Amino acid sequence: MTFKHIVRIADTDLDGNKSLMFALTGIKGIGLRAARCIVNELGVDGRAKLGELDDETIEKVKKFVEEQIESLPSWLLNRRKDPYSGNDLHLLSKDVDFARMLDIERMIKMKCYRGVRHAKGKKVRGQRTRSTGRFGRTVGVVRRKR
Repeated sequence: MTFKHIVRIADTDLDGNKSLMFALTGIKGIGLRAARCIVNELGVDGRAKLGELDDETIEKVKKFVEEQIESLPSWLLNRRKDPYSGNDLHLLSKDVDFARMLDIERMIKMKCYRGVRHAKGKKVRGQRTRSTGRFGRTVGVVRRKR
């Protein structure tokens, strides 16, 4: 059995020196809680280094992450009640960015408050805009010449 420095799962290169649980968090869309649930679901040791696992175990993890991840409880999935399909989904890697872009475009198209803020390039989540988030020249206190 040889040590694998890089393991490819879900179109992402993962570091073989990290433990399985922390290596899975390198995939966009999988956090620590989801990684822990995946490890528990498969019955694999999460503290074992990813590069030291045998090919069969890596293939099992790869298959679960890429095909069966939606079998996890619905509260753990990152896209519940998808507006287009109505299903509970778990998006990974490029799909996360693509879905976010589509959501923002949908808000802009329907001209809701958040969509208007996105379109204007302003802060969206209720932050202060009096002192930060300015564009162009900075407006500050003009000092008087003596």
